[in-house]
Amino acid sequence: MQVADAPNGLTSMMEPGCDSEAAVAFVPRELDKVTVPMYRIEPPDILTIDVQQNVSQEQHALQPGDLVTISVSGTFPGEPIDGDYQVDLGGVIQLGFSYGAVEVAGLGVDQATRQIEAHLKTQLQQPGVSMSLIGVAGIQPIAGEHLVGPDGTVTLGQYGSVRLAGLTLDEARHAIAAQMASEFSDPKVSVSVYAYNSKAVYVVTQGGGMGDELVRLPYTGSETVIDALSQINGTSYVSSSRMWVARPNREQGTSVMLPIDWEGITQMADVTTNYQLLPGDRIFIAHNKLVAIDSAIAKFTSPLERILGFTLLGTGTASRLSGKVLDKTSGGVGFGQ
Repeated sequence: MQVADAPNGLTSMMEPGCDSEAAVAFVPRELDKVTVPMYRIEPPDILTIDVQQNVSQEQHALQPGDLVTISVSGTFPGEPIDGDYQVDLGGVIQLGFSYGAVEVAGLGVDQATRQIEAHLKTQLQQPGVSMSLIGVAGIQPIAGEHLVGPDGTVTLGQYGSVRLAGLTLDEARHAIAAQMASEFSDPKVSVSVYAYNSKAVYVVTQGGGMGDELVRLPYTGSETVIDALSQINGTSYVSSSRMWVARPNREQGTSVMLPIDWEGITQMADVTTNYQLLPGDRIFIAHNKLVAIDSAIAKFTSPLERILGFTLLGTGTASRLSGKVLDKTSGGVGFGQ
């Protein structure tokens, strides 16, 4: 017996080259399912990413469009400075007619506070200034669905790209948080898989000599043989009850062949061969041999039928145009005969 390591750490035992007689030590089935290893992201999965984008008031440099709250004590009577102010396109904050404008673009909140206070001291005796950031312009929301590109990266818009291929969801969450840390204060990231596009199982239906049909089904972790075949509406007219699961292996010549008892699964609810599928499994449905023979005969006789059909058509046409038909069409000669 040759021992071959099946995918995901499962172990199968089989004779080299054997098919329906394969002796399997353990294979997960309908009532004995296993939990697959932690999912790892691969192209072209689609991820749902949400980031809590909290801007650090200490690190953020004010820019046009930002909104701040300013409160100043010791102002002129009837001309308070208290409320929300927006940084104008020129990078300045307009404090009012009597106080003028202060340039704050590129400054942090603390620096801008000192700048405003220094400006007001030229007009007021002892101004007390407090300022806080309440709105930031130019923040690009990145919440939503993101496709993992062919290079294994996810694009976060103006915040760059981060490579996620081969990472678990927790590892991806930390990687995105590290990427966003330079822009935001302690970003909180959540990541989930919106579409499992990188893992799949395949159903191959032999076509009786008329071409095989291949269907790719996304893998979500709990499918069995009957689940997969239900998605293609069962077997077709050309199919037989001979079918099996071909399970790939890294080592050449050690793939596992798991025979399927289709009548047992469907008619007697026998779970023995209703295997739990793993990524990359191929369910192969063999054709009916009588249908295959009929198709082979049809391929051989079809050209002959066409040749004979053209021959009979030509012969019939020539017969109709010969004899008295030709006499009747040759200027009326023989019309009265």
